[in-house]
Amino acid sequence: MKKIKLKNEYYWYNDSKYIELPDNIAEVFTEFERAEHRYLEKLRYHKAFYSLDNGNGIENDILVVPQLPDELYEKKLNQAELYAAINQLPYTQAKRIYAHYFQNMTYVEIAKTEGVDASAVRHSVKRGLKQIEKILKNF
Repeated sequence: MKKIKLKNEYYWYNDSKYIELPDNIAEVFTEFERAEHRYLEKLRYHKAFYSLDNGNGIENDILVVPQLPDELYEKKLNQAELYAAINQLPYTQAKRIYAHYFQNMTYVEIAKTEGVDASAVRHSVKRGLKQIEKILKNF
């Protein structure tokens, strides 16, 4: 059991009252304090302070906004369609597209691993992307 001072947690308490909390709930309080401190430090580091009169939204740039369930579902469907389209490509094209876009390899790196010219990889990826575009239009 851990004691916390209510005046420190809730601004409307004028006097110093203490309550005992189980350790797991006290740990949640501590996690929230740490998260708030990290957020304020991130604001300070990026100098993301602004006036309420100035609607430039600089503070929104550092926020991580959770996605809505329908957005998550739509993203999942889009990913499934994309992977299905990639699976319809020839093996070499699919492998090159996966290496370039999912593993962030350059055309030169892919060409070296496969022992081919970088221009061949580049053209293969471009043709593969056109085929993926055609496949996704039919979905």
